Amino acid sequence: MGERGVRSHRARAGTAAALAVLLGAALPACGSAPPPRGSDEQAAPRARQQTGWDTRPASLAAVGDSITRGFDACSVLADCPEASWATGSDPGVRSLALRLLGERGAAERSWNHAVSGARAADLPAQVERAVQDRPELLTVMVGANDACRGSTRQMTKVADFRASVEEAMEVLRTELPRTQVYMASVPDLKRLWSEGRTSALGKQVWALGICRSMLSEPDAVDRKSVKRRAKVYKRVKAYNRVLAEVCGRDRLCRTDGGAVFDFRFTGTQLSSWDWFHPSKNGQAHIARIAYRAVTAKG
Repeated sequence: MGERGVRSHRARAGTAAALAVLLGAALPACGSAPPPRGSDEQAAPRARQQTGWDTRPASLAAVGDSITRGFDACSVLADCPEASWATGSDPGVRSLALRLLGERGAAERSWNHAVSGARAADLPAQVERAVQDRPELLTVMVGANDACRGSTRQMTKVADFRASVEEAMEVLRTELPRTQVYMASVPDLKRLWSEGRTSALGKQVWALGICRSMLSEPDAVDRKSVKRRAKVYKRVKAYNRVLAEVCGRDRLCRTDGGAVFDFRFTGTQLSSWDWFHPSKNGQAHIARIAYRAVTAKG
């Protein structure tokens, strides 16, 4: 989640300086205590359903964008993979890897190949790297950067988004035909706007250029601005339909059923540094959604 331009090497130095002034007093979000050893999540037996789905995969690799890298969850303008919903080690987040594999298993048998700023076009190359680990489960979260562009005209076309996701699946199936896939839906960027616009600090940060297609002029409610946000919202929904359709054609693929998109997050789930990326609290909610989908029976 986040715009490629904010994290690009060209803009990083100027943005970091501005954010340091604006956000020097911000505090990171806190998490909850880890589950005790022997909990149901860590001790549940592996069970492969009649569909061939294994609810207890023994290894996990993640691909995607800055959400999966935990960007801005721990410190300003920096990845925080330990807070990643997919593979993180932070006990407050309780990542999918921790829930499925336990602490030792997550450290030894989970890998994070996501890249902050990535778009769907970057997925095939990420999957190429991930297959080298031969994971039993591959998690995918991508699409926010395809919609978060400098203008709505720059958003990734739906057909191109589909082609990239299909190519990534082809790469995986060529190399690892039995690896399971979990695809998370793209978050609702319009809800992010509606929540973050109540924060004066958040709007100051957004003015630096974050997700301009949705977040520029956050207080404007004129016809042009409303139409612009509606176009981004519609494009995100189209991306989610693509993810559901591509995944639906593969018997070893599951989506979250739109749960991440539908999640009614508040400011508590947003980074206190940019009011855009998930905080540790937000990462924990995404991890919980993923765990429910991966371990659901039938």
